Amino acid sequence: MATQAKRRRVTKPVGGGDDDDLGLDPVAGFLSWCRRVGLELSPKVAVSRQGTVAGYGMVARETVQPGELLFTVPRAALLSQHTCSISELLERERGALQSQSGWVPLLLALLHELQAPASPWSPYFALWPELGHLKHPMFWPEEERRRLLQGTGVPEAVEKDLANIRSEYYSIVLPFMEAHPHLFSPRVRSLELYHQLVALVMAYSFQEPLEEEDDEKEPNPPLMVPAADILNHLPDHNANLEYSPNYLRMVATKPIPKGHEIFNTYGQMANWQLIHMYGFVEPYPDNTDDTADIQMVTVREAALQGTKAEAERLLLLERWDYLCKLEMVGEEGAFVIGWEKVLTEEELTTTLKVLCMPTEEFREIKDQDGWGDDEREEDSLTMTNIPKLKESWRQLLRDSVLLTLQTYATDLKTEQDLLSNKEVYTKLSWREQQALQVRYGQKMILHQLLELTS
Repeated sequence: MATQAKRRRVTKPVGGGDDDDLGLDPVAGFLSWCRRVGLELSPKVAVSRQGTVAGYGMVARETVQPGELLFTVPRAALLSQHTCSISELLERERGALQSQSGWVPLLLALLHELQAPASPWSPYFALWPELGHLKHPMFWPEEERRRLLQGTGVPEAVEKDLANIRSEYYSIVLPFMEAHPHLFSPRVRSLELYHQLVALVMAYSFQEPLEEEDDEKEPNPPLMVPAADILNHLPDHNANLEYSPNYLRMVATKPIPKGHEIFNTYGQMANWQLIHMYGFVEPYPDNTDDTADIQMVTVREAALQGTKAEAERLLLLERWDYLCKLEMVGEEGAFVIGWEKVLTEEELTTTLKVLCMPTEEFREIKDQDGWGDDEREEDSLTMTNIPKLKESWRQLLRDSVLLTLQTYATDLKTEQDLLSNKEVYTKLSWREQQALQVRYGQKMILHQLLELTS
């Protein structure tokens, strides 16, 4: 079962709120609010701290059968750029609020509603986690983040986030708030608060999927879904959120015995993604969706190691440029390795093929600008098939894994010793434990690949 980081405490809106709903019992206030806004919970479920993996969650009061409705959220109860009290202004200024993330309108809605004395969402905010205690790595000291998560890809992802957040805040968000001082009190004009709300949206918001015919459109903006964001995460979840024109419905997907927790899922996510976006991990070996990355440029580096003469090096770089032209590789891309297969199979298969093929064959393919559909079954990159790959492919893959393992500060045995010694493990800080789980899962996947390419 997941060790969750969704520790929820009473969070009063900045500047106050409805004291009747924000009394000593935030759950009672929230349930009262649900009745007022038409958010209907099944009598078979309860919002509770008891019997949950972390903080508030939802528990079955009675046995629930697959297909049963757990709760219904009317669209008017959603908190989004379209439902907040400044929705008309956000719509009018939509052009000025465009950003790389696409989250600015929702974040401005949250900044306004948090400090609005009579915000209709105040009782909902009472079940939010305490913003000053979010556990995402973006809130860890930089030195600790780099030391504990070196090699995992998390520090680089966080640094990009922090740079984007800062740019977005000073170029778009702060000027907008300063232009409308009557809607945003000075206390919410804070980069620190903006960081916290970005992390909250990252972890707790929902994004309505596009209809199949709308696949070419921009993704829908994020929105906050009261009640749905109370559910904790488990890959083997037992509930699913369904969207309809007037309501969002949480429906049971399998039997839920009385007293058991109701879980949603955040999707198939590796531990590095879970810690980065949600602030927790699945302890090894629970996360069957875990992955390890091999940076694309690492495969290029491994291939270059095998060149002796300058002509060989130049030919290899020519092959790499060809792969770039095919959009199979890039300077910042990664090949993603899962427990059972390579998730970026086409990209890695094509890369191994182009880098390892005889020179004459490469010249012919380049002159023809590609090759036909001649994929061989033995070239498939499932774990059971990797030992059957051509020797040159296996060698390049093995060299790439070895280079990737060198990017971590510690080796697999060090991690195994920490995990196998309960006395030592329990003395580690929460961050040290979470980071260890991320590193260990990735290294186990890489070592499995190492064995298969031997």
